[in-house]
Amino acid sequence: MSAIAAQEPRLNDEITTRECRLIDFDGNQMGVYPTAQAQRIADDMNLDLVEIAPNADPPVCRIMDYGKFKYDQAIKAKQARKNQNKIEIKEMKFRPKIDVGDYTTKKKHVLRFLDGGNKVKITIMFRGREMAHPEQGLSILERLADDLKDVAVIENQPKMEGRNMHMLIAPLPATAKKKKEAKNDEGKDN
Repeated sequence: MSAIAAQEPRLNDEITTRECRLIDFDGNQMGVYPTAQAQRIADDMNLDLVEIAPNADPPVCRIMDYGKFKYDQAIKAKQARKNQNKIEIKEMKFRPKIDVGDYTTKKKHVLRFLDGGNKVKITIMFRGREMAHPEQGLSILERLADDLKDVAVIENQPKMEGRNMHMLIAPLPATAKKKKEAKNDEGKDN
C-alpha cells in the first residue's frame, strides 16, 4: 500500500472492525454500533460511512457525503495556497566602476523589488584587474545599504565569492507588513 493511499480514510465496505462509535451527519454522537448496522444506517440515508479515527477504541466512524467532503477540502487547500505570500529573491548586478546615472537607475529597480516585498541579492561583478580592488565594490554596497536604510535591512553582510561580491537585503518587516495590508485593502474594495 502506498503512503498516499494510507492517508485516505477507509469508507463503507473497507471498514473491517466489528463495531464502531458512530457520529451522524450533523456531528452528534449516536453511540457504539456494530459496523454492519452503522453501514445500513448510512446506506438508508444515501451517505457514506467514513472511518475518521481508526486508532480509537472502538474506531470512530462518521456518516457523511464523502465526495462533497473531499471537494470542500480541496477548495480550502486551494484558498490556503492562494493566501500564502511567496518571497522571491531578485538579483541586481553592479560593476565596481558604475556611473552615477546607472547607479540611481539600478537603485530604483532595487527599491521597486523591495516595495514588492521581495528580498534582493546585490552582486558586484569583478573582471580582470578589478579583482585587485575589492574595496571599490564594498564601497558601492555600503553606499547602497546607506541609501536604503529606511526601507531595507541587510540580511547577509557583503562577502566575496570568486569574482563576485554578494549582499542580501530584505524589506523592513514593518514596511512589508504595511504594503501587504494596503494590498489586502485594495482587494476588498474591488
